[in-house]
Amino acid sequence: MIGGTQPKVLLIQTEDGNLELDPAFENLTKLQPKHLYKLVRDRDGLTKTSEKIKWLEFHDNGKYKADFPDIAVGRSLLMSPFGPSFAWQTTLVTEIVDQREGYIKFSTENSVYELFEI
Repeated sequence: MIGGTQPKVLLIQTEDGNLELDPAFENLTKLQPKHLYKLVRDRDGLTKTSEKIKWLEFHDNGKYKADFPDIAVGRSLLMSPFGPSFAWQTTLVTEIVDQREGYIKFSTENSVYELFEI
């Protein structure tokens, strides 16, 4: 770093393509992202984290219909941030394998996931 200049926000890209704050910058600013949910895909261990989630429902033509706080067959999981550049969205849920406090294991049209509240 050049003396007298202000440090810049540094990002690093993880192996799974997520952008995260450089640990040195994060320690400097003491910013801590709030990740309250962790989603893990069974087949390859792909892991996504999110502050919020919602379950989307679609019309027969594939257009958005409504969102819900709870899982149901036929809904899709959307992980925050909510907007054009969301963190992750699953295909439609086909089966709820296991559900208990803070944990859901579910199958979608093409994957099996485990969702944890952290």
